[in-house]
Amino acid sequence: MQPGVTGQTAGHREGRNGGNGAGAPGEFFIPDLCGTRQVFLIVLLAQLLVLVYTLAVSGLPNFHWNLLGEASLFVQWVVLLSTALLCLLRGPFARLGVFAATCGSLLLVLLVTAASTAASSWVYPDLQAGRIDGWNLLRNLLVALVVAGVVLRYFYLQQQLRQREHSELQARVDALRARIRPHFLFNTLNSIVSLIETRPDLAERAVEDLAELFRGSLREATELVTVADEVRLCELYLGIEQLRLGERLQVEWDVEDACRDIPMPSLVLQPLVENAVYHGIARRSEGGCITVAVSCRGGQLQAEVSNPAAVDEGVGGMHIALDNIEQRLHGQYGDDAGLELARDGGEFRVRLHYPCPPCPEPGLAPGAAGVTG
Repeated sequence: MQPGVTGQTAGHREGRNGGNGAGAPGEFFIPDLCGTRQVFLIVLLAQLLVLVYTLAVSGLPNFHWNLLGEASLFVQWVVLLSTALLCLLRGPFARLGVFAATCGSLLLVLLVTAASTAASSWVYPDLQAGRIDGWNLLRNLLVALVVAGVVLRYFYLQQQLRQREHSELQARVDALRARIRPHFLFNTLNSIVSLIETRPDLAERAVEDLAELFRGSLREATELVTVADEVRLCELYLGIEQLRLGERLQVEWDVEDACRDIPMPSLVLQPLVENAVYHGIARRSEGGCITVAVSCRGGQLQAEVSNPAAVDEGVGGMHIALDNIEQRLHGQYGDDAGLELARDGGEFRVRLHYPCPPCPEPGLAPGAAGVTG
């Protein structure tokens, strides 16, 4: 175990969306219509269409309430039954191409409309039971075809817009990550170079740690990492730096055990630790202690890195890395995420936060807290 760094290991978890836009249910252009909110919106829109139809037929002075009730019963029945069937058949439809899925959805709506029109002859008192009016059936089918086509087109355009926004966000995140890596590589190699002549055995070990560091830091942006993965990168980096700084660098970990499996964007915690070393500890002849704390409170994961600040150090030299991290957090989580800087006396603190799934009652992991040196 390297001095000053815990030997806590963490497994790497990956998460990818499999399949293409037509074959993956999660990316199918027809959204999940099984939720309460979706059903409520569909019922509301259908009722508004019925209201418009009733106003157009009867006019406002002689508003036909019976027509509104009868049309509402028929339309809501067709809409709810079609929605339920699309909800059940969404998986099979998602395995088809866009054209086949669209045709299948339209055919399903037409079949429901035809069956409902036939059944309506047994419900409405002014119709002869069991007798179907051909013109009435054709009218209902045409209306259902037009409305369903417009709705499916809207769903498709919404899916295309989401895909484009995701691609733009992914490109932005990749660009921000690329700006962090050269700075990270330069600082780490600089630390190793300083050890080659004086302590070649430690330099060799540092090169091995650097290889592991870069295996982690060069992950694809689409891969999921956890808090434990990011903490492991910090441990490797601090181990290399401690070979150079010796007893001047001490580390205190306060990582809640319940947070270790929570997803975390890669390369957001390690640059904060790197700044704490280069803009804090390395500029002080007596060194100091870096504190890394990770906790989960109120649906927000909070990670804080604090260090004793150098006398002449502000935040200007750290803006590139910190701005990039903040932009990445905003790009991935929106306004619910952020980065906060604070200088209190001789201590400099950086805290990041972003939404996270609820976690159990927090507790410290064994060996994850304490001062090492």
